Amino acid sequence: MTSAAAADRPALSASLTVIPDDRQSPRPRPTWHHADVLDHFAVGEQYRHLRLHAPSVAGLTRPGQFVMLTAAREEERGPVLPRPMAVYRRDAAAGTVECVYRVVGAGTRRLSTFRPGERMLTVGPLGKGFQLDPAARRVLLVGRGIGTCSLTTVAQDLSDGPTEVVAVTSARNEANLIGGGLYREFGAAAVHEVTDASGSSAVESLRRLLTADLDASPPQQIMTCGSERLARLCGALGRRWGADVQVSLEAHMACGLGYCHGCATGSRSGPAESPLICKDGPVFRVGGCATGDKPLAGTSGVRR
Repeated sequence: MTSAAAADRPALSASLTVIPDDRQSPRPRPTWHHADVLDHFAVGEQYRHLRLHAPSVAGLTRPGQFVMLTAAREEERGPVLPRPMAVYRRDAAAGTVECVYRVVGAGTRRLSTFRPGERMLTVGPLGKGFQLDPAARRVLLVGRGIGTCSLTTVAQDLSDGPTEVVAVTSARNEANLIGGGLYREFGAAAVHEVTDASGSSAVESLRRLLTADLDASPPQQIMTCGSERLARLCGALGRRWGADVQVSLEAHMACGLGYCHGCATGSRSGPAESPLICKDGPVFRVGGCATGDKPLAGTSGVRR
């Protein structure tokens, strides 16, 4: 999936709160598809772009939600556990869902062998996505690496409306940048592509860039994914501007539905279980910004 690295989670989670469910618009129920693989090709140095025909998933997915993809073919017994992937783009009219992922282990290596014409078991949409404020005049999206894939559907949903989108996509080098072209296709007012190689991705460089550009007319919402240092920067910017800040987290998942309880945000032992990334997230609110929430001192879990 797409988001802050699992190693970042304990340090970051103490400042996060669960976003309440919208009772007026409950999240869609997930569906199961043996989805046709339409396209599957390499992107940059280390990524793969997958396009599937999964009509009900495409028609229901909200910004920041994800799918679970099974790497075993129908006649194979394993690998058994599916892999969580952010929805990079979806087209309800065409019935298509797109994911971009990095090949990092046995499961994603197996996923990378699927060819057009084969079918892949796909479950989704899953999780609690980003909560968009219809009154927001400007939204800032800040992504690092594959984490950018959790943010692009926000820009997609805002592309036909009055809300202005400013996007940052960060990577080690230009070959690994993701999403810049898609943000432009969706009409983003500004797209900042920053890299470690050029030094432009450094936190202080980004802080100077964004405050210079946005202080006069700051965003009402900030959404981020892919890096703890960027999440902390977004929290600081949220406090500076009084903006609502939301972050998408990542976890190893066995089910993606909340049944296995394997993706708790904090300790897995104790009298009360901490929120689950697959069910209560993957998107959480950063406390202490626009909402006035304060992080829980001394806790390793996300605040409900």
